[in-house]
Amino acid sequence: MSGKIGHAGGMPERKVRPIWDAIDSRQYKTALKLSSSLLSKFPNLPYALALKGLILERMGKPEESLSVCLEANHLLLNNLSFLMDDLTLSTLQIVFQRLHRLDLATSLYDYACAKIPNNLELMMGLFNCYVRQYAYVKQQQTAIKMYKLVGEERFLLWAVCSIQLQVSSGQGALNLLALAEALLKKHIASHSLHEPEALIVYISVLQQQAKFTDALQVLSGNLGKLILIDVDRLRLQGKLLAQSGDNAAAASTFQKILESCPDDWECFLHYLGCLLEDDKSWSDGSGGATRSPPVSVDKPSHISDDLFSSRLQDALSFVQKLQTDNSGEPKRGPDLACLEIERRKHLHGMGDKQKFIDALVQYFSRFGYLACFCSDIEVFLDILAPDEKVVLLENLKTSAVSMSMVPTKTLAQTISLQKVQLEIGINFKLPIAELELVAAKMVGLFCENLSLSKDLDPQECMHGEELLSMACNILVQLYWQTKSIGYLIEAVMVLELGLTVKRSVSQYKILLVHIYSYLGALPAAYEWFMDDHLKESADLTFLAYRHRNYSKVIEFVQFKERLQHSNQYLFARVESAILRLKEEANNMEEEESVFERLKCGTQLIELVSETSPDCLTFNEDLELRPWWTPTPEKNYLLRPFEELYHPAEKLAQDCRKIWKTSVQKIVKKRCLIPRLVYLSVHSVATFVKKNIEANGSASDSSCCLEMKSLLESYAETLGLSLDDGIQLVLDAAEGEKPLKAFGADLVEWMSFAVFLNSWSLGSNKSVFPESKGHPAAWHVVNSLLQKCIVEMVRITSADPLICLPGGDLPVLVQLITEPVAWYCLVLQSYIRSSLPCGKKKKKSGSADSATTSLISQAIRDSVVSVQSTIEVVAKWLKEEMNRKEREGLDQLISSIERETNEGPGQVFQVVRDSVAVSNKVDVGDRIFEAIKSWSPTDVGRNMIKSQCKMLLDFQRICESKLKLLEILKQQM
Repeated sequence: MSGKIGHAGGMPERKVRPIWDAIDSRQYKTALKLSSSLLSKFPNLPYALALKGLILERMGKPEESLSVCLEANHLLLNNLSFLMDDLTLSTLQIVFQRLHRLDLATSLYDYACAKIPNNLELMMGLFNCYVRQYAYVKQQQTAIKMYKLVGEERFLLWAVCSIQLQVSSGQGALNLLALAEALLKKHIASHSLHEPEALIVYISVLQQQAKFTDALQVLSGNLGKLILIDVDRLRLQGKLLAQSGDNAAAASTFQKILESCPDDWECFLHYLGCLLEDDKSWSDGSGGATRSPPVSVDKPSHISDDLFSSRLQDALSFVQKLQTDNSGEPKRGPDLACLEIERRKHLHGMGDKQKFIDALVQYFSRFGYLACFCSDIEVFLDILAPDEKVVLLENLKTSAVSMSMVPTKTLAQTISLQKVQLEIGINFKLPIAELELVAAKMVGLFCENLSLSKDLDPQECMHGEELLSMACNILVQLYWQTKSIGYLIEAVMVLELGLTVKRSVSQYKILLVHIYSYLGALPAAYEWFMDDHLKESADLTFLAYRHRNYSKVIEFVQFKERLQHSNQYLFARVESAILRLKEEANNMEEEESVFERLKCGTQLIELVSETSPDCLTFNEDLELRPWWTPTPEKNYLLRPFEELYHPAEKLAQDCRKIWKTSVQKIVKKRCLIPRLVYLSVHSVATFVKKNIEANGSASDSSCCLEMKSLLESYAETLGLSLDDGIQLVLDAAEGEKPLKAFGADLVEWMSFAVFLNSWSLGSNKSVFPESKGHPAAWHVVNSLLQKCIVEMVRITSADPLICLPGGDLPVLVQLITEPVAWYCLVLQSYIRSSLPCGKKKKKSGSADSATTSLISQAIRDSVVSVQSTIEVVAKWLKEEMNRKEREGLDQLISSIERETNEGPGQVFQVVRDSVAVSNKVDVGDRIFEAIKSWSPTDVGRNMIKSQCKMLLDFQRICESKLKLLEILKQQM
């Protein structure tokens, strides 16, 4: 940011530099003090106000920031000389964007451009605003104006990119591309093109119109010389030929590339796909974008078996020639190509398994030391049967023994063997003692080879860092098999040691997040991610424009589109709205403000109904997840060990499809909650007004009808009809069915019962039969909530002291923060509506009075019931925290201190011994100091502290509910 400093509004640089320095170093209090001092000397200077607004926004004071920036905005609109200062305008733009008021920045730049026409800097600022708003039409219009003003090629390309974005986003018709083509042709005729990126844009416009022949003519003409590197030009030519359907010419072109770049794996896949005419990526809209071989391929019907075999043989001869001609360092490309050719033979029933296994062993002997070895051969392993994979593993081990390499390569090759063993599922067949030994050897190998990394830069990957991840996976498997918590604690100790040595290993962090989450210690995991930052795609898009990297403009916008139209983003928007309701559930006035922002709860329903599932993208990379939790809703650790068939199943496409469908179902269900909460509160208030206030209106029939419709939809998402859902709730409340009948949707069914109660009250319809003199619906809700919560406290308190595993505590928290919170809102609504407000009471009959009295008694009973239920939770939380503080650390450490030859502790002992014998000479100063700073006691203490923090946060939620209920009791 400091690079923006200059003479802003006539202010010398020396007066603002200290402020920017403080902002850049995040010393916002100092920056605010300096800014206030500056404003005392220049009270009417917009730039000084803009700086203060920026600082306030960074300090988390958006309302104060907006007020200051609006004052600066007003001064700019009334002083033409200030409008000339682009630094002031750009600073305001930054603040308005962060305050989600980019419309103010756009209107300001628009006004400035109107008052000061033909000012290029202001026009570029306006274009930047439109880029941030993804207003492609206005981007195009502004870029054309700049092009006409100065005639620069870059502004024409800005306009063309804006047109392409209109078409790709569906905001413009395809004939707009013809306009872009015409603009480019006219410019070429008078000025030609001068940048390689300009040619790429021109060809991409032709590609979007399927004018591949025209694009090839342009590329082969004088303009093609703008691409200075021959191979790059040939790549583009090959892709255009493939897209035009000329497979023979495309294969010949890709072959030329491979002769110059034999290690170009993607090029080989294009070559083979065109040679065999089975690459569908050219016609499915992906433009031939591929990094890995297709899992399955179909031989075109017009190619006979003999011709297919002949072409495969041609490809093999060509690849073998590449291997022969390569006299330097071995290259993976040709060897992988040989494997792929053999795989294609097997896919079409022509292969020799032994020859294929020999080829894999040969590849291992040449490249087994590379970190990518296992991912390289993953697709090839699928060809082999389980027993053939075991044979392959034994052959790889035999090959490794016979080789002599430098220590770093030997270590890497050993890791590759272990990864192959994990990949083919051998470890799930080993006995527990052998698994412990494997994990201990991995950790020992990591510690023994730390000396190999002592001279590496801290940002470089350490030699053998994957060993700790693999050891962690085995330890988690041991916990799953034995349910001995010590194995999980060992896994934590190993990963924390790894992060102490090198903080930036993301895989360690991912594994720790999942283990800490399982152990109920999320704050400990959160600490490792505090230093991660994200950049907005709009910033990157404009940066690409300014640096004339136009292909990246399209990429960044497409990236933004994938994010905004993703399952995850939609899910996050739904959950964030529900979170706001939960946060303000103790204050009816604040909750009404949340309802207003959510359009009385209809906003999410409209959002989800307007979003077609077919248009949603699924961006989550499931391969980064640990094997034991392949999707967020699946955790193998909660199941018996025998239920796992093979860890590699998590990567299968059906797993991805199942989770994608599951996310959509969850969103469909959760989007109904805000509206149901609002209608529940509204129904109760309407009932009270009808029965108490003079001239009370009749029951809101439209509200009741809508609520019934939503309850039917809600029950449907839970797998039952409305009537069946009502019966299930009633049976569980009366003890005729266990709580297990609700399955994994316990929280959702409790919320359903709360909503059902409000609908029953508002519609004057008795959903349940009367019971024990109470309106049955209130009694059912009280009974259900009490049973569920008390049972969850019992289950959770039965867990080990150092472990709050699986779904127990999170479910308990969700019960308090959702169904109980919605119930408390209903109780608040009734009591608030019942309070005297100066209106004349309605002269109702005895029947109405009796009903009102009965309901009032039910409300009092409900308040007492909920209060006593939450007190059970609060009491348990207090006892649990006291126990953890007294005994938690000792039990945690004792769980990994091995006293016999069985159970956890072997890996921990290896770590402790290795740390004890390490010396500075062998591992270097940095690693030695890191190792010596690792303390198992500190790790354990931090874990217990994190668990206690989670419990404390939950206790505060319970206490706030108890305080609310006490107030409600006093108001009745």
